[in-house]
Amino acid sequence: QVQLVESGGGLVQAGGSLRLACAASGGTISNYYMGWFRQAPGKERECVAASSRAGITRRYADSVKGRFTISRDNDKKTVYLQMNSLKPEDTAVYFCAAPNSIRPLRPEADAYDYWGQGTQVTVSS
Repeated sequence: QVQLVESGGGLVQAGGSLRLACAASGGTISNYYMGWFRQAPGKERECVAASSRAGITRRYADSVKGRFTISRDNDKKTVYLQMNSLKPEDTAVYFCAAPNSIRPLRPEADAYDYWGQGTQVTVSS
């Protein structure tokens, strides 16, 4: 059983940056793709970034392309989300997630089995 714990959220002004981290324990993540999701009040959970096992393939939601970067350090069992040029519409709870088996990289929430508790990101205008 993999446990995921996010950190790094907070309050930032528009145009600012934050770096989220997701630390995994209870298992290895090196065999699995990893994803970052967000959910704003009244909206569905969406995948903003996903990374293949070695981090070679990365996918981004159109809304964050060019501003967010997903990276991973498998030795440290940690996945990061660097968020630059933040906008008020980026305000949401951000979650990291992992599947429980080796599968092709997918952005859909139902392709992930382990979820962190989430970290709040608030961007003020």
